[in-house]
Amino acid sequence: MELSKRVQALSPSSTLAISAKAKELRQKGYDVIGLGVGEPDFNTPDYIIEAAKAAMDKGHTQYTPAGGIIELKKAIGKKLMKDNGLSYDTNEIIVTTGAKYALFALFQVILDDEDEVIIPSPYWVSYPEHVKLAGGNPVYVEGMEKNDFKITQEQLEAAISEKTKAVIINSPSNPTGMMYTKEELEQLGEVCLKHNILIISDEIYEKLIYTEEPHVSIASLSNLLKAQTVVINGVSKSHAMTGWRIGYAAGPSHIISAMTNHASHATSNPTSISQYAALEAYSNEIENETINAEMKEVFSERLNRFFESISSIEGISCIKPKGAFYIFPNAKEAAEAGGFKNVDEWATALLEEEKVAIVPGSGFGSPDNVRLSYAASIDSLKEAAKRIRRFVNNNK
Repeated sequence: MELSKRVQALSPSSTLAISAKAKELRQKGYDVIGLGVGEPDFNTPDYIIEAAKAAMDKGHTQYTPAGGIIELKKAIGKKLMKDNGLSYDTNEIIVTTGAKYALFALFQVILDDEDEVIIPSPYWVSYPEHVKLAGGNPVYVEGMEKNDFKITQEQLEAAISEKTKAVIINSPSNPTGMMYTKEELEQLGEVCLKHNILIISDEIYEKLIYTEEPHVSIASLSNLLKAQTVVINGVSKSHAMTGWRIGYAAGPSHIISAMTNHASHATSNPTSISQYAALEAYSNEIENETINAEMKEVFSERLNRFFESISSIEGISCIKPKGAFYIFPNAKEAAEAGGFKNVDEWATALLEEEKVAIVPGSGFGSPDNVRLSYAASIDSLKEAAKRIRRFVNNNK
């Protein structure tokens, strides 16, 4: 039986492909350093794990409402007010099986066939695929490297057509780690209001910022923008809870209601135990602030040391990121000097020759770059930089 056209149109995940190759080499006994992972290398904090155990002991192991337990919705609402100055009622919040499903469900409920979603590049690999699965068309707008990979007001305006339904803003960004300023968001928001375009604000990395520059949610800039924005977030990155699969969306009640209806048929509900773990993550402010401070301190040190090592390698240029846990260097010059056809080929050779797994930027819409995660130990990052330098020197 032939597969559906929707599935056939999907692009393979570049991050999963590189992870699979690295795993294969490890099974053969090679010492592989993996820099492709998109998750904190910390275990979930003990206070959250204990809350999950307590939830099981109390019998919280059955179905919950499709959109999440009311206690967690209220805790998310308090978080949004405290951190972002945003006020949402519980009917304007849905708890989802990871932030990824929040995005997937959102596209399912807002898009009809041939509707367009503007996606700034570089972009997270799943954005275009979610749009395609909902019958929509991704429209890419290049965030220029000279502008820290961010799109401008003029670029957004030029990309809009009568079919444009939404635009995605991811700040801090995966894969670049760059952030939009308040002024930049105001300019983009002005265009969206003018053309009545929904803003999808992916803020999953908001707690991992390493500069004095604050995170700004575009929804907080005005009541008009709040009414036209769906905020996406979750506990995966902020609390080292990637495997628990708890995310959320906050936005206009009619959209959230439609997403909840979709979830009732797709997932029934987010995992009950995970919801109570997330409830503790958001409710325990003292522990919450402690774990976030610890993670930021560790990631900040890694960023400073790893960035310095990578950016000093001949043929590799890099803009220092401000958040998340990735650097996104341009390796085009190094690839050309080594006689490689493109950066993808260069990255594959790096894995084969030096056993360092990185993700080619082509999967993020930026073929001259590569994504390196510094969610790894200092020793691993130091050794990885040493191997990459040796690889570049041996291939020029």
